[in-house]
Amino acid sequence: MTAQDSATAASRITVPPSAASPERPGPAALGDRGGLLLAALGVTAFSLTFPATDWALRGFGPWSTVTVRIVLAALLAGGCLAARRVPVPPRAQWAGLAVVAAGTVIGFPLLTTLALQTSSTAHAAVVVGLLPLTTAVYSALRTGNRPSRAFWAAALTGAAIVLTFALYESGGAPATGDLYLAGALLICAAAYAEGGRLAREMPGWQVIGWALVGCLPLAVAGAWLALAIEPVEPSWHAVSGLLWLAAGSQFVGLLLWYRGMARTGVARASQVQLAQPLLTLLWSFLLLGERLTPAAPLAAVAVLFCIAATQRSRA
Repeated sequence: MTAQDSATAASRITVPPSAASPERPGPAALGDRGGLLLAALGVTAFSLTFPATDWALRGFGPWSTVTVRIVLAALLAGGCLAARRVPVPPRAQWAGLAVVAAGTVIGFPLLTTLALQTSSTAHAAVVVGLLPLTTAVYSALRTGNRPSRAFWAAALTGAAIVLTFALYESGGAPATGDLYLAGALLICAAAYAEGGRLAREMPGWQVIGWALVGCLPLAVAGAWLALAIEPVEPSWHAVSGLLWLAAGSQFVGLLLWYRGMARTGVARASQVQLAQPLLTLLWSFLLLGERLTPAAPLAAVAVLFCIAATQRSRA
C-alpha cells in the first residue's frame, strides 16, 4: 500500500465523539483541518485561472486554448497514472467520471473562456462567487445530506457578498457572456459534487486523472481542428497562461480540490471557494493591471467571516 492509499484509507475512518477529548482534537478533527488546507490550496490554484486564460487568449483562439489545455493536462495525468500502474476504474464509477469530465474538463473551461472574450475577469468572478452555494445545493440533493440552517445562512450571506462585490466591480451591467457564465456555474457545480463523492472511493488525483484521460481523443481532434482554423500568435504571456491552465488549474488544482473535498466534505470545502473571486481580483490587479477598488479588503474580511461560520456550523 502506498502513502497515498494509506492517507485515503485513513480519511475514511470515523471516530466516535467519545474518542476525542475537548482539550485534544481527535484524528477526525485533524483530518478535517488537513482537508480544508488542501481545498484552500486548490482554490489558490483556481484563482489564477481567469488571469491565465486572459494571457492565453492573447496568442490563441478560445477553442484552441480549451482543447490544447485539455490535451496537455491529459498527457500529464496519463503519465502519472501509467507510472503508478493504476488500474482502470470499475464500470460503476464511469458515470461519475463522465460528469466530472463534462463539467471540470470540458464545460467550465470552454464556457468561461468564451465568456472572457467579452467579460472582464472581475465580472467572470460572479460565477466563482456563486459556485460554492450551487455545489452545496447539488451535493445535498445528490447525497441526501442536509446541512444546518446556520450553514445555509452563512453560505447565502457569503454568496450575496461576493455577487454584490463582483457586480460592483463590473459596473453593475450584465455582460454578453452572462449566459456562458450561468451554464458554467451549473455544470461545474455538478462536477465538483460528483468528483467529491468519487474522491471518497479513489484518490482525488485519480478522479481528475481518469476524467482527463477519457477526454484525450476528443481533445486531440478538437485541438487539431482549432489550431488549423484559429489564428495563433504564441508569446511569452500566451504560452505561460496556457501551461498554467493545463498543469495548475486543470490538474494540480483539481487534484488538491477533490482530495480536500473527500476529507472534509463537499458542502464545507465548497465554502472555502468564496475567497476565490477576491484572490482572482488580486491576481488581475497584479498580473493584468486591472483596477482594484478600496472595497476589496472590506469584502475579503466579510467573506472570511462567512467561511469561518460555515466551518463552525454542524451538518
